[in-house]
Amino acid sequence: MSTASSTPSLTSRSQLGWWLLFTALILTIAVYSSGLSGTYLFDDYPNVVDNHGVQPHDASVPSLVRAALSSPSSEFKRPLASLSFAANYLTTGLDPYWMKLTNLVIHLLNGLLVFLLCRALLWAASTKDVASDVAVTAKGNPDVTGARAGIVAALIATGWMLLPINLTAVLYVVQRMESLANLFVLLGLIGYVIGRQRTLKVTAASGYAPSPASGGGLGRTHFSASTRGFTLCFASIIVCTGMGILAKETAVMLPLYALLIEWLLFGFQRPRDVTAATASEAPPVRRRDRRIIALFLLVLALPMTLGLAWLLPGIFNPEVWATRNFTLATRLLSEARIIVDYIGWTLLPTPSALSFYHDNFYISSGLLTPWTTLASIVMLAALTASIVWLRKRRPLVALGIALFLGCQLLTGTILPLELIYEHRNYFASFGLLLAIVPLLVAPTQGVTALPMALPRYALFAGLMLCWTALTALTAHAWGDPLRLAEDLANRAPRSPRAQYELGRTYIIYSHYDPTSPFTKLAYAPLEKAAATPGSSILPEQALIFMNSRMHLPLKDAWWDSMVAKLKAHKPGVQDESSLGALTQCVREQRCDLPTGRMMGSFVAALSHPNPSARLLATYGDYAWNVLDDHELGERMTREAVKTNPSEPAYQITLIRMLAVQGRNAEAELALRKLTALNIGGRLDQDLSTLRALPGLR
Repeated sequence: MSTASSTPSLTSRSQLGWWLLFTALILTIAVYSSGLSGTYLFDDYPNVVDNHGVQPHDASVPSLVRAALSSPSSEFKRPLASLSFAANYLTTGLDPYWMKLTNLVIHLLNGLLVFLLCRALLWAASTKDVASDVAVTAKGNPDVTGARAGIVAALIATGWMLLPINLTAVLYVVQRMESLANLFVLLGLIGYVIGRQRTLKVTAASGYAPSPASGGGLGRTHFSASTRGFTLCFASIIVCTGMGILAKETAVMLPLYALLIEWLLFGFQRPRDVTAATASEAPPVRRRDRRIIALFLLVLALPMTLGLAWLLPGIFNPEVWATRNFTLATRLLSEARIIVDYIGWTLLPTPSALSFYHDNFYISSGLLTPWTTLASIVMLAALTASIVWLRKRRPLVALGIALFLGCQLLTGTILPLELIYEHRNYFASFGLLLAIVPLLVAPTQGVTALPMALPRYALFAGLMLCWTALTALTAHAWGDPLRLAEDLANRAPRSPRAQYELGRTYIIYSHYDPTSPFTKLAYAPLEKAAATPGSSILPEQALIFMNSRMHLPLKDAWWDSMVAKLKAHKPGVQDESSLGALTQCVREQRCDLPTGRMMGSFVAALSHPNPSARLLATYGDYAWNVLDDHELGERMTREAVKTNPSEPAYQITLIRMLAVQGRNAEAELALRKLTALNIGGRLDQDLSTLRALPGLR
């Protein structure tokens, strides 16, 4: 009777995790709904709004290939993410609401995958022959263990979906690249964990498979199950890593995450050697599975070696760091502080910490400059050592810390990327929650019970409430462009980008009307941004652009500041965009800018070695269309083609220049070179238009 009555209870508990997850999905939708009505921001413009490649006229193969290869964010083009933007455009145009809604759907799918992965990891940890974070209150009863794993997994997924640090992966349109890449990372890890559990699965109910000598025939049944499990492990890593990289390069970390799971939960074990085992004997010792070791040599060690061999020559080239305000050494010192900050921003976030713009970060110039640099290095070393110390005592805590630190190895070490971005913690935050949530919600009874259950439960509830509230408030701000600009400027008053964005938003709301109240509001944040050390020329460009459009006087101080910045440092992407915007404004006769000032700006920008193809092409555009200096325009465009021969836009411009001058033979030769870049027919329309020019065929 007691057994019969307990069955419904176990069934209810096994379903509770799913009900909690369903509730979390609904809550996440409610929290983010107010932010879907916002607009585009920052890098959304070059990647989506101003990127005509992801705005195809139809769904033909050439149009989709062009869209797939149109991303300016990476040399690898991130085709899967670009195709998703193109799909949005084909169905709903450039309306940011649907772009953000698609991001939210991806985030919810990732929440589901986090739940499934956590449940698999919790189950794997609870069946280890060591102490686990998930206590088994009824030893030998897998239903009880499975039910508890589902509940804890749902709580981890809930917290992860509502973490404020993950908001930019949802409402910042371009960061679909990050969330989409992690969709495949999570799928790959789920497949790997399931595959490994299958490779270790035994066939006999007693926990031992019969040996061939006893006539039980270990051979075919055991071999096929183990082989199928290993095949799933192999396919999950290879396929999901490949698909994820098509969205963003961060998916390359999947093999490392799988290695950490293998080390801390499965120990590279192979199925028990049962050739001499009987039910009365002690369990035989497991040995290393050479297939698993070979797998990671193939999918991790070999690619990592080749990748470093490819990257390191550039990393140690000072020219690579010329556009940054930090060196390799100061970057490594600074990232130690940043990674420690990420821990606080994830678990105990504040509005001032999660300010989106972090370009005002104080770079470390030595171990004690500031002193928190050394303290952060010591803390990271302690966390690394704790992984080894906890791996048998608390494997999930060790794994969570390892996943968090492992996630930082790509973006927080030697690559010359910008120092800080909140979305880089989209996967790393999962590691932190995996480490702490099982501890906070551990049961009051069981083999690994923790004391002070009520305070722990209260702490977890308080964290969940704080995370949800801050995410909801931030999402509300993201729902209106002006409200967002003002909120971010208040969160980061010393950030040049935040102040620039506020000024730019005021300009947009002014509609270039000198009498608008927003016009007067625009000057203060833009001039504040321009005066901030280390800022780009974006603020000066915005001030010049605004006043010129409104036919108001242009201050000499704006031009002088812009030229001084371009002389002091090699132009970065934002500087090049600023010069491009001013050139376009003059070319379209919307701005009347003094030629001498514009030429001085270009000369300053080009005074540094090895100018980028984009800068050369912009100067060529200005020379050809504004100065009417065709010789200079053509020469600069040829240099752009030479600098980046794989970019068709520069070659298209050069062909048009040659055709206008009647140099048809040279134009034909350039056209044949362009044809070689017509991958998948992506340039069919451009080639057809060029061949229609007089004198070409």
